[in-house]
Amino acid sequence: MNDKTDRDIEKSYPTADFIAKLRRLADCLEKGQQFEISIAGERIYVPVRATYSIEHEREKNEEEIEFQIKWTKE
Repeated sequence: MNDKTDRDIEKSYPTADFIAKLRRLADCLEKGQQFEISIAGERIYVPVRATYSIEHEREKNEEEIEFQIKWTKE
């Protein structure tokens, strides 16, 4: 049974912190290891089996790139 509530948040980070998180993610991917990250006070464990995608959105005067990581719960 899922004991976690649904959530949809966006957390901004200073550039140096964002770089450090990307670097840790890349290191885990290269080593075939689980990635762990804390977002808005919750510890998230990304399994090795996750899939990765990059999304680009354009709307009027704004553009957005999202690096997405998805997985299903086991």
